[in-house]
Amino acid sequence: MPKKNKPEIVLKGIPAASGIAIGTAFLMDQQDFIVPERAIFDDEILVELARFEEAISRTKDEIIKIKEKITAQGGVKDAQIFDAHLLVLEDVMLIEDVEKRIRSEKQSAESVFSRVLKRYAQVFAKIQDDYIKERSADIEDVGRRILKHLMGETRTHDFDQLAGDVIIVAHDISPSDAVTMFDKKIMGFVTDVGGRTAHTAIIAKSLGVPAVLGLKDATLRISNQDQIIVDGRKGVVIINPDEETTELYLKEKEKIAQYEGSVAQMPDAPNETQDGRRILLMANFEMDGEIPAVKKYRAEGIGLYRTEFFYMNRLDLPTEEEQYQAYKKIAEAMSPNPVVIRTLDLGGDKFISSIQLPKEMTPFLGSRAIRLCLEEQDIFKTQLRAILRASSHGNVGMMYPMIAGPGELRAANGILKGVKQRLREKNIPFNENMPVGVMIEVPAAAMTADLLAKECNFFSIGTNDLIQYTLAVDRGNEKMAQFYEPGHPAVLRLIRRTISAAHDANIKVSVCGEMASDPTLAIILLGLGLDSFSMSPSSIPVIKKAVRSIRFSDAQELARQALRLSTGQEVEEFMTSELTKLVPEFYHYHGRAA
Repeated sequence: MPKKNKPEIVLKGIPAASGIAIGTAFLMDQQDFIVPERAIFDDEILVELARFEEAISRTKDEIIKIKEKITAQGGVKDAQIFDAHLLVLEDVMLIEDVEKRIRSEKQSAESVFSRVLKRYAQVFAKIQDDYIKERSADIEDVGRRILKHLMGETRTHDFDQLAGDVIIVAHDISPSDAVTMFDKKIMGFVTDVGGRTAHTAIIAKSLGVPAVLGLKDATLRISNQDQIIVDGRKGVVIINPDEETTELYLKEKEKIAQYEGSVAQMPDAPNETQDGRRILLMANFEMDGEIPAVKKYRAEGIGLYRTEFFYMNRLDLPTEEEQYQAYKKIAEAMSPNPVVIRTLDLGGDKFISSIQLPKEMTPFLGSRAIRLCLEEQDIFKTQLRAILRASSHGNVGMMYPMIAGPGELRAANGILKGVKQRLREKNIPFNENMPVGVMIEVPAAAMTADLLAKECNFFSIGTNDLIQYTLAVDRGNEKMAQFYEPGHPAVLRLIRRTISAAHDANIKVSVCGEMASDPTLAIILLGLGLDSFSMSPSSIPVIKKAVRSIRFSDAQELARQALRLSTGQEVEEFMTSELTKLVPEFYHYHGRAA
């Protein structure tokens, strides 16, 4: 039930995963970090002391900015709580204690600071004084901020402590955090940052729960245990909803349930248009926890196996045998349907502690994906051996991410050729004819698709990155959300060019980005001649219903008309209007109107 002593507050963000959730907020950023012990050498002591000093400085800047923002919004009284936080950062006793222990214990700054923080918390917990307890809370809050700066993307959260179904509220959710969420009781996601293709959106769709991202200050406005409503269709979050609002959304949830029931009634119907055009509907996949969903929604294979998540939340690299067993398991589970394994796609916004990558000003344009694999060939070869060995246990294909042209493709295939030869010499079985494909994710690849098609077996268009690089828009930046237009004419023309080049070379082409799970865009892709779609498993029934509601010839005509339009907004409005005529009940689910 909504709390009656708090006013109802409505926040507007970016709709990232459809649906409605009504429940209790869980502020993820208030949870403890898992801090690994890390010994250091004598010559690293000054480095760790400098890191600790920098973390304090960055935390101070962060708190000052938050205080200034709240003050500017008229919350002078609320802003005063951060004065106490700033005092913590000037606590000489605390700072000197940490610095002394870094020198004497020869441990990393984060491991020493974490232990000191816990010791302070235990001392304060024994003191029966309200003022002291408040100071303890200040220290813990500031401590989490310092640890965040010390650890960056290596931090994870302990989701095993979740009690009951909750709605996760966080500043951001890293890929490492996302990995741990599949088997937890999560009803939805709310974040300060991110957009439609952020990892949080992808994980929400995999779990089949709503998400609203890019809210800017949700973690400041929402408290633990607040009752909130998340409307992933419209990008709305309601804090402390009153009874009337709650009742309204309960009715909307019922409409969504009815729609989901209608699409669930056709699981075994063929994935084809009304005039017989057959389309392959496959699933994007990350880990074992998704296998039940892949089976439940009748995916016809795995169109994208994101292997980098297998490398996360660990201090070492996965061995060849570990990877082989993982790939073999999904290959056997899906056989005879295809499983397309993407080689390691690290860098950009995905990092692991076992590879120390240098800080880059523009990481999405730096050492990532195939570039990183060509640099770190030992890691690349280990994965290639595991994939090749798994290819003897099912219908396995493999594709390279972020290929920019034939040069990189030839370099990767050269390494693959050498790995194959060594497996032959050791009489280790693998599929000699395993299909090898290329992901089309940058404009350079789309513009040279005719050349690439001569040297690979298939294409998979990664629309999330293709849109980002084509439109020069950071897809994880909520401030740029208005410029992230999947239906932009430039994007559609690059996709058309890619599909045409693939078919001219008699190879198949798929889409594995988030465009595949949006019916308004999926129908355009269908009309452009796409052979298969790969998406979050829970999105398959919705796309299936859209595909079965139209003739392929009509989809072709809609695509032709869409390509004549000038902006992404015009394309979306046009397709929304057309699809409302075909599947009117769908828009209860997505919250759109013609």
